[in-house]
Amino acid sequence: MSKLVPPHGSDSLQPLLLPEAERAGEADRAKRLKQVPLSSREVSDLLMLGMGAYTPLEGFMGNADWQSCCEHMTLANGLFWPIPITLSCAQELGDRIDIGEDVALVDGSDGELLGILTVEVKYAVDRAFECSQVFRTTDVSHPGVSKVMSQGPVNLGGPVRTVSEGHFPATYAGLYYRPAETRAMFLEKGWSKVAAFQTRNPMHRSHEYLAKIAIEICDGVLIHQVLGALKPGDIPADVRVRAINALADNYFVQGTILQAGYPIEMRYAGPREALLHAVFRQNFGCSHLVVGRDHAGVGDFYGPYDAHHIFDELPPGSMQTEPLKIDITFYCYKCKGMATGRTCPHEPADRLAISGTRLREMFANGEAIPPEFSRPEVVDVLREFYEQPTGQ
Repeated sequence: MSKLVPPHGSDSLQPLLLPEAERAGEADRAKRLKQVPLSSREVSDLLMLGMGAYTPLEGFMGNADWQSCCEHMTLANGLFWPIPITLSCAQELGDRIDIGEDVALVDGSDGELLGILTVEVKYAVDRAFECSQVFRTTDVSHPGVSKVMSQGPVNLGGPVRTVSEGHFPATYAGLYYRPAETRAMFLEKGWSKVAAFQTRNPMHRSHEYLAKIAIEICDGVLIHQVLGALKPGDIPADVRVRAINALADNYFVQGTILQAGYPIEMRYAGPREALLHAVFRQNFGCSHLVVGRDHAGVGDFYGPYDAHHIFDELPPGSMQTEPLKIDITFYCYKCKGMATGRTCPHEPADRLAISGTRLREMFANGEAIPPEFSRPEVVDVLREFYEQPTGQ
């Protein structure tokens, strides 16, 4: 028997991507259905449903699950789930859709057919209430709040079947792995305790230190990259892969880390999103999630350790993936190495603060990047990117 953590709320993964032999027929049938365009966030959620990352969800949430999720961080049946997974549409389109009707789900940016939804419920939501519960703010300068507040007024709930994973399998070949695939790779490596390390940036020295702490505790680490929509200035995935490979080849014991990517779009929901990251990492087979400073935060909307504290507030048994809560990391010139606020007794003046934002600033300003900040092999990969005309 597998010693990996089981999928969340289920004995087995529940991917909603149709078998390849059935996709052409469903795609042909979908041509005769009403089309519901999806936002980039809804596309990413549909792809996560398709690959089984959102096990045991069967589709987009109905009103009861939405309400319970917002208020109690559970589905209506009591299963822990921290963030609503919903689909909205315009009023005029919603009025034309009947309960029980199948509708085609298409990418709002290019019209590509991605799935079919059987509409079980149509409902309106209090979007400000959702934002206050999930994001702890209704300030539209928060990117997650802005997304929710710009949703259509009608939510459609019901089971889905996905017929395509878009461009992801081809674009990210060798990186795009579904939960069933990461589980198989962990078992092949003999791993049972696996820590997920989330990143949308190349790994600098702080990231390296966090991953090595996790390796001391677990059998291995899944370096899990965000492949969904990025913020302006973020490093493309192919560059991240080369930079992380350079780090792994030179500074990690062979066979202790595995790179993969997944198609989510960040909500920047801070503490609540940290919980969602833990839930779907359980589906990928990870027993632990590295939770660093301001995990999944944005701006000054959350305290640096809010994502640590929220795990302590959960009822026992909410999920099986556990947080590895690690203090802020930095290079200490007196310690002559990486440290955290819990291990270094020295003054702030002795510490080099390390962040992806600061690394991008140094490249933009042509500053020298010291080895205490980022490994030279990683810097070489990134410099090649930034020196290209489109790299800025």
